[in-house]
Amino acid sequence: MGQMISINPIDADGAIPAYVAHPEGTAKAGIIVIPEIFGVNAGIRSKVDSWAALGYLAIAPDIFWRFAPGVELDPDVPTQMQEAFGYFQQYDADLGVDDIKAVLAWAKDQGLAKTGLVGFCLGGRLAYMAATRTTVDAAVGYYGVMIDTMLDEASHISAPLALHIPTADHFVSAEAQASIHATLDHTPHVTLWDYEGLDHGFAAETGNRRDDDAARLADQRTRDFLATNLA
Repeated sequence: MGQMISINPIDADGAIPAYVAHPEGTAKAGIIVIPEIFGVNAGIRSKVDSWAALGYLAIAPDIFWRFAPGVELDPDVPTQMQEAFGYFQQYDADLGVDDIKAVLAWAKDQGLAKTGLVGFCLGGRLAYMAATRTTVDAAVGYYGVMIDTMLDEASHISAPLALHIPTADHFVSAEAQASIHATLDHTPHVTLWDYEGLDHGFAAETGNRRDDDAARLADQRTRDFLATNLA
């Protein structure tokens, strides 16, 4: 359904590769899909295609384009998981926000009145950062990492933000989750959903990490949240 395109970055040389899928007819809004640390792989492309099938113009930028363009990794393969951790260490999330701003500008050029964002893992952190630092109209983060280190930005959240939090996330400690709740439970525009006993990656499209029931619940919540806030 989709195709690869290039987007002009903000204040940088080169181009951001992105996978884009168009709906049939006029798009009701835009959806930016921010990948995990595994690149724009088959699972992320499937998520983009699913948003397009629901009537959205959907796009997933390659967040590692500066140093590992085109990489596609499988988290169920240990060597590829370790490779992904290496890219995570190289990644500059502040530049990632610049890339989101570039994609938002591209979406505006497509004539879209509103654009939302859905991010996973590192992308979940970027969903939070997009809500605090960009003009995104709504954002949803799945198992976002390091959000607890950025709670001083919570007062800047001006758009609806929802976060999916698996309580047994081995990348986000119980203490970090408690800090997130302590701040964001009382922050305007924020919705938090806990998933008792589930681990990081439970909403992956395929693979060993996926929990079918929880993934379906989380995805329906996301669809409803964005349909409401992008109308």
